[in-house]
Amino acid sequence: MSATQNAESTLADTALPIVTDRAAKRVSQILSKEPDGAMLRVAVKGGGCSGFQYAFEIETAKADDDLVIEKNGVRVLVDPVSVDFLKGARIDFVDDLIGQSFKIDNPNVSASCGCGVSFSI
Repeated sequence: MSATQNAESTLADTALPIVTDRAAKRVSQILSKEPDGAMLRVAVKGGGCSGFQYAFEIETAKADDDLVIEKNGVRVLVDPVSVDFLKGARIDFVDDLIGQSFKIDNPNVSASCGCGVSFSI
């Protein structure tokens, strides 16, 4: 393993997940139709054909141990268990020919299913 690969691996192991400007803009649009104080929760749950899948939910309260990512006026919550799976991940929003969706670029994923919904670590 080269020094660059080792540094990238170490960074991914310790880095918190980030939210891109595009994702923050879309979260803001979604939450504008929700009660004041609403936040987006991103979680990793067991399931899918590869073992894990991402879940997106709207919450109005945060747990004491949640990671709160603030970006451009919106708050994204991640529970402590999911934080471990999302180290170094980039939460983005894409709008392309096949549709609109949140996309998580996760350096911890070792394999994913053909549809891209579930993954393994």
